[in-house]
Amino acid sequence: MESRVALIGIIVEKSESAEKINAILHDYAPWILGRMGLPYREKGISIISIAVDAPQDVISTLSGKIGRLEGVSAKTAYSNVITKTDA
Repeated sequence: MESRVALIGIIVEKSESAEKINAILHDYAPWILGRMGLPYREKGISIISIAVDAPQDVISTLSGKIGRLEGVSAKTAYSNVITKTDA
């Protein structure tokens, strides 16, 4: 199996979705390297970046689950760093 490093950028326009985002991120914690969240109060949104190292399908599923939440958009940038894992 192969693992990739990626960055998921998340824009939260509806704060009611925050709890659902946190629950999803908790489920994917083993693959998350780090997280940074910035409240942009003047615009009424939050910006979250998630660094991950996971198989391609895990990254896609995580990004898709988050992006399907109401008032939330997510985009993923993939690095060219791919490593073989024992799985």
